[in-house]
Amino acid sequence: MPGSNPAARDRRIVWWLLVGLVLLFGGLYVAAYLFAGDRIARGTTIAGIDVGGKTPAAAKRALTGLADSQQAITIQAGDRQIRVTPARAGLAVDIEASVDQVAVGRSWDPKHLWEFLTGGSAYDEVDEVDDDKLTQTLASLAEQVDQAPREGDIRFTIEGRAKPVYPESGRRVDVEAGAGLLVDAFPMDVDEPVEIPVIEDAPALTEAAVAQAMKDFANPAMSAPVVFLIAGERVELGPDDYADALSMKVVGDRLEPRLKAKILLAAVEPAMERIALEPEDATVAIVDGSPQVVAGKAGVTFDPEAITGAFLDLVVAEGARRELVVPTKIASPELTAAEVRTLGIKEQVSSFTTYFPYAEYRNTNIGRAAELINGTILEPGETFSLNGIVGERTVENGFVEGYVIRDGILVQDLGGGVSQVATTTFNAAFFAGLEDVEHKPHSFYIDRYPVGREATVAWPTVDLKFTNDTRHGILIQAWRDLSTPSTQGAMNVRMWSTKVWDIKAGQSERYDFTSPDTRHLGGEDCEAHTGYGGFEIDVYRYFYRPGSDKLVRKETFHTTYTPSDTVICDG
Repeated sequence: MPGSNPAARDRRIVWWLLVGLVLLFGGLYVAAYLFAGDRIARGTTIAGIDVGGKTPAAAKRALTGLADSQQAITIQAGDRQIRVTPARAGLAVDIEASVDQVAVGRSWDPKHLWEFLTGGSAYDEVDEVDDDKLTQTLASLAEQVDQAPREGDIRFTIEGRAKPVYPESGRRVDVEAGAGLLVDAFPMDVDEPVEIPVIEDAPALTEAAVAQAMKDFANPAMSAPVVFLIAGERVELGPDDYADALSMKVVGDRLEPRLKAKILLAAVEPAMERIALEPEDATVAIVDGSPQVVAGKAGVTFDPEAITGAFLDLVVAEGARRELVVPTKIASPELTAAEVRTLGIKEQVSSFTTYFPYAEYRNTNIGRAAELINGTILEPGETFSLNGIVGERTVENGFVEGYVIRDGILVQDLGGGVSQVATTTFNAAFFAGLEDVEHKPHSFYIDRYPVGREATVAWPTVDLKFTNDTRHGILIQAWRDLSTPSTQGAMNVRMWSTKVWDIKAGQSERYDFTSPDTRHLGGEDCEAHTGYGGFEIDVYRYFYRPGSDKLVRKETFHTTYTPSDTVICDG
């Protein structure tokens, strides 16, 4: 055409060509979108299940079988098995997520459209794993399979021998690896067990390490006795004596000896009978009816660490080197004979005796308390405490059960009868003129005791206390005469010192009488009792200088006795 521009014409042709191609491909793209519809590409599988050509909802229904976590599976480790549902093991299939990961045809995503047109892919299911449940399941299997290794050791027997204990490997379920295997295998064929690996659990020691410890320590330690030279005495311990004090401990890849120090020292103690460890104070003994000073004895002290600290080296030494010289110190008595002589314990200053009816528990308990009190020396200013000297009334301390007063009635308890000792001792202190610090009369009157001048005790709350308020020492002599079925027993206390006072006693008339009640009690421990009334009374202590009839001072002791109730045991 005249006047036309060939270049411009060519550009228009290219432009229309491009527009045509865009329209063509756009039409094809829309056609592909419409053709694909809301379906999964053909040939698509999830966990091996064909879901191609299905809608997402239909695909989820097809995967329902994967989600069945109630059919038991078998998990095996070694020769042990457990059966458990996947749900209990913490395993499940997330159907929604498994289908959602697959491309659905009706999508503007070119990748999805291309996959739909060219054929689907193979997908794995999406699993849900509860790590806690999975670990607990494998742990329950491990309880049946695991066997701890036997560690190497050496045992020292009471026969004085050393016996090696050689190590043995154990086994354990590899829980971490097993968890991975179960997750990888799920969902699994319920007819085939899932094998969980079992690994060797090796001990820290080798047999060679045990043999070396036997050679270096155990055999030498049990080869011969050891000797301690203490204050010139030979104290010998054989292997059978100290075997219990030895043990071995695993340290890294070897066995090291250990010493139980308390057990060793307990073994040494009986062998030291000839060595006076504790000093004995000088004292006063009554010989042929008069006091005589008995000299004290020095003791020997040593640091227990001198024995325990060197022992492990001592037991592996040879010959004469199995002897150990233990450094000692002389321990002097706190009270020397010279000091005792200055106390002026030279004559009897008081004496008192009470009597008691026959009962074996009284013989035992009164005798034991008297034994503990006998020989007590009170220096000037010192206070006597019956509970402090006699201690708790226990079987280990030599006491048995007997009758005591509690809540106004008689009951059984350990130490029944010790109040007889308290009353006798109180009266001896009363007539020696000693200062009364603490005494408590019985709650109701007991007619074998002097009225208003008696004392009861109970551990640890009720005590008998008096102070030596003279310038002289006091020796307390106490003993019990046995009772028999036909004779009364007697509790005796004498006090020896330098006489400071002549003591006389007096008392008022009884007054403010009260009547008993009647109690109805039950139970196997009930003790029937016929009651009697209570009253009040005052007791006087008069102080005179020896050989003088001039009264220096007077003390009053007031006592209120409650009624002793009648007890009737019902049933």
